[in-house]
Order: sequence, then structure tokens, then C-alpha cells
Amino acid sequence: MATDNEDKKGADGGIGGLLRGVTDLLTKLEEVAQTGEQIKKSGSFDFGPRGKEGKPGKGIFGLSVSVLPGQEPTIAPFGNIRRDTESGESLLDEAREPLIDVFDEDERVLVIAELPGIEAEDLHVNLVDRSLTLSAAHGDRKYEKRIELPEGLRREGLTVSCRNGIAEISCPKG
Repeated sequence: MATDNEDKKGADGGIGGLLRGVTDLLTKLEEVAQTGEQIKKSGSFDFGPRGKEGKPGKGIFGLSVSVLPGQEPTIAPFGNIRRDTESGESLLDEAREPLIDVFDEDERVLVIAELPGIEAEDLHVNLVDRSLTLSAAHGDRKYEKRIELPEGLRREGLTVSCRNGIAEISCPKG
């Protein structure tokens, strides 16, 4: 019979089993989403001490699937849990990956990012060629995301606003 402690640790006796299970679930959700179904799922969990201060860590995970008429489904993972491509192990990053929506409009590309706890002065945005990088930090909340945008955007005229944790980045087309 398993003890309460053994039940909390997962099948492999450690938090690694739980993280592996979460990333396996996210991988499966991505596969299901590619069949055209609509999915949005998120969650979090606490685990033991980590880092220099020995503070408890928090795993944040989520997956958003957008399906627009006539377009391929867009699958957007967010959170701070990722799978290492070389080892296949689940890793917990210090910075979260925010939920991002990209709208390709006639005159511009509009990027909306959900960054709870972040204000305008905390947000840094950089556009180089097609690569847009967002980073933000306030207190113990850290976010990082790099996305590829359509070609033909201008750096001149780029505007950034952030209110109540919702960032809007407008990139004019050239």
C-alpha cells in the first residue's frame, strides 16, 4: 500500500514523474488540436524548494488552440514547463512563456501578450528582422517569449503599450 507521500511523488518516486506527465499531456493535447478541435487548458502546481533562496517553485502550464476559418489551427503553449529536446526530460524554467495572440491586419501586425503582474515599465520589446522578443520582470514574475512574425514589418512606428498585464505591440507593415 502506498503512503500519502508516495502518492504525491508520482510513479517514479519524484517530482520528475509529475513534470514528465504534464509535458506528455501537453504533447497529446497538441496532437489532438491538430485534428481541428478547439482546446484551451491551463493549470499550476507547487513543488519543493529550489533556487538560491530555497523558495518553493511553481509550475505553470497551458495550451491554447485557435482555429480561424480557412486557416491552420494555431497551437500556443504557455507557462514555465518545457521538454528538453536533447534529453526528453521535463524542465521548469524560471521565466514563464506568456500566452500570445498574433493578428495579421491590413496595415500592421498586432501582438497581444498576457503578462499578469506586469506594467509598461517592466516590459522590454525588441524586433530584429522577423523575430520579436518580449521580456518582462516584476518581483518574482518573469516572462520571456520569442516569436517569428511575417516579413515586411518596420521597426519605425512600432508601438508598445501595457495595461493591467495585457501588452499590445503594433508593428506597421512596410
